[in-house]
Amino acid sequence: MIPNIIGEHRSQIDAVRLPPLAALRCFEAAARLESFSRAADALHLTHGAISRAVRVIEDELGVALFERRSRRVFLTDAGRKLATAAREGFALVETAVREIREEVRAPALVVSCEPTLLMRWLIPRLPDFQQRHPDVSIHLVAGGGPVTLGRGIDLAIRRNDFVRAEAVHATPLFLERTGPVCRVDKVADYFDRPDAGSLSKLRAEAVLLHSRSRRDAWETWAGLADCRTLGRRSQSFEHFYISLQAAVAGIGVAIGPWQLVRADVESGILAAPVGFIEDGTSYDLLAPAAIVEQSAQGKLRDWLLEAAI
Repeated sequence: MIPNIIGEHRSQIDAVRLPPLAALRCFEAAARLESFSRAADALHLTHGAISRAVRVIEDELGVALFERRSRRVFLTDAGRKLATAAREGFALVETAVREIREEVRAPALVVSCEPTLLMRWLIPRLPDFQQRHPDVSIHLVAGGGPVTLGRGIDLAIRRNDFVRAEAVHATPLFLERTGPVCRVDKVADYFDRPDAGSLSKLRAEAVLLHSRSRRDAWETWAGLADCRTLGRRSQSFEHFYISLQAAVAGIGVAIGPWQLVRADVESGILAAPVGFIEDGTSYDLLAPAAIVEQSAQGKLRDWLLEAAI
């Protein structure tokens, strides 16, 4: 024989049929206020609507919930039992809804980041942070140089190449290391074949890619590497990230900070024939005060430190 009830206890097959939610809301208000009229006013309904809703539940349960005497209503034993359950149930739902709304309304953490670092380093890695911390919302804005924290900007990622306010709290993320980069199939065009035990050298035919947003990139590297770059052919672009993209396109040789080109170097798109040199600067995470552990800011800081390795 096939049993009449199949499935786990209290499954949808044998679930208790509940009165309509709207009717329960009307009943709970009438029970709490001990008046159909006051319940109607509280819920912006008519007296008749409250009365009909209560009658629906009474018909459903087959028992009276109120005693009606001299235009007043009094809860029966069954009514008191249902009123207690309804009150507690609605309270639980209201608490859950309030908490969910507060979570949804939690303001996003506004993070300002230098444009090239934002596009070539931070954004490609951000899905990993979102997967680890779905409770933290991040709003990214591009910006460079001095920044005022606490006025629409919560945190900032900057290279320490300018004077900062004394009140700023800085967490070092990584040292800046730069070097010439070009497309892999252009190495022979732009660099001499190295002798045994020596590094490649820029050929006279190499086209140097400059940017107006980081004018001293080639000069700084050349001074550290003891390499002459004056008099070589060059091409200038408005932004640093465009010069790096021009290198990817094979137009010439750009100065590439390691963190900004590491993905292209590791994937074999770009080559760095002479390696990278520390230029004495670093990228830091700036905050208006010490970052609290396990806060949204703390979670982002810890992830950034891991990503920078």
